Amino acid sequence: MPTAARKLLELIRFSHTIFALPFALLAAALAWAEEPFRAVDLVGILLCMVFARSAAMAFNRLADRHIDARNPRTAARHLPAGTLSAAAVWGFTLACCAGFVASTLLFAYRDPPNQWPLYLCGPVLLFLLGYSLAKRFTSLAHLWLGVALMLAPVAAWIAVKGLTDLTVPLILGAAVAFWVAGFDILYACQDADFDRAAGLHSVPSRFGVPASLRIAAASHAVMFGLLVWLGFASPHLGWVYAVGLAAAGGLLVYEHRLVRPDDLTRVNRAFFHVNGVISVGLLVLVLIQLAVR
Repeated sequence: MPTAARKLLELIRFSHTIFALPFALLAAALAWAEEPFRAVDLVGILLCMVFARSAAMAFNRLADRHIDARNPRTAARHLPAGTLSAAAVWGFTLACCAGFVASTLLFAYRDPPNQWPLYLCGPVLLFLLGYSLAKRFTSLAHLWLGVALMLAPVAAWIAVKGLTDLTVPLILGAAVAFWVAGFDILYACQDADFDRAAGLHSVPSRFGVPASLRIAAASHAVMFGLLVWLGFASPHLGWVYAVGLAAAGGLLVYEHRLVRPDDLTRVNRAFFHVNGVISVGLLVLVLIQLAVR
């Protein structure tokens, strides 16, 4: 892979697409349980997810490049370190935005056509990009990020079914929102002192690390409750999903046991490893559930 392309993929943490993509596919799978499967929908969902997330992450790095340069934890990132130019990242961001909009045309010109992804792509993209500015004025930036990822399952459902029967994707999306907000608060605990000194807003900088860990745990408790509700709301989920949900609950407990106010050294393991297992694991078990119905 050319060096510039590799650096751009590193910049946007492309591998972390695994956090939102499984929930988008989970919502799509539940929608396909009621609608004919169309390969073009799957391709469109994958392309929209990759382009939207890549645009949002690249813009985040651009918006934060001067802040990152002052933070010892992030000073080695590509833009503050000078290994990628701002012009190159701007070009990549705009290309991804264009790719996202273009990908929605796959739904608009399928048979039968679904215009909603095209109509909604502009507001969705603005909301995703807006997250990068949120911590400059609100401690609810974590929830903003959660709602941004909430859009993944909701948008995937709309791509398949349109604006019909939105109860299931909204419950799933709300669970994703609280899940992401919770683990983003955990992650932000690493920068509590820096954010406070820099005048940036976050839950840890405002309430301190111990209280923030409790808020993160409460967010994940809400997420778990919403996933339980999803099991009752969807007629396609049963005992296999319940087994997966119990395992996810155990992993959430494990995640919070990894991080303590006086020891944040295992935040990355909690953030990247455990959450990746939860998202992929739930998708796999829901697919098994749908297969054995």
